[in-house]
Amino acid sequence: MNLKESPKKPVILIGMPACGKSTVGVLLAKRLGYRFVDSDLHIQEAEGKLLQEIINEQGMEGFIKIEEKVNLDLGTSDSRWVIATGGSAVYSPAAMAHFREIGTVVYLKLSYKTVRRRLGNFSHRGVVMPEGYTLRRLYDERCSLYEKYAHITIEEVPMPASAPAGEGDTPKRRYRRSIDQTLEVLCGALGVE
Repeated sequence: MNLKESPKKPVILIGMPACGKSTVGVLLAKRLGYRFVDSDLHIQEAEGKLLQEIINEQGMEGFIKIEEKVNLDLGTSDSRWVIATGGSAVYSPAAMAHFREIGTVVYLKLSYKTVRRRLGNFSHRGVVMPEGYTLRRLYDERCSLYEKYAHITIEEVPMPASAPAGEGDTPKRRYRRSIDQTLEVLCGALGVE
């Protein structure tokens, strides 16, 4: 399966931590026959440390510089890649300009309530957050940046509480269907046959 009319082959996924960039990215890469690239893993490999360790040692600004360098080295307009970025990638205008130039930037948008629920205690997850920020303030700040840089926004449409559950339906199974629906909407937006 190929992108119909887009000359920009890489698909770059942006969004808050826990929005599904890696999950959707792996499925999209498989469907397109592309390579899946997780920029957070590239950062960890380059530094030989976990994200949270890098943030603890380098601080927010130091981490963002490292992240920017890694992101600037990812992909060209000929790369057949799906790239899942870290949630803080949007703090680098240079990296985002690079991504917008080489590919199609897709924002996977979740409600604040869903992000809060999925993240839970994120103190060891490697989330870049300025001193004194609440999760809500971080969410509001980043959402405007995600919207600024995205070519396409795919917004979560949660399953209604009144949706009938099938026999043996579990919350995990319902979540998978939601990921499948996100993938289908994304493929439609990208013009994937």
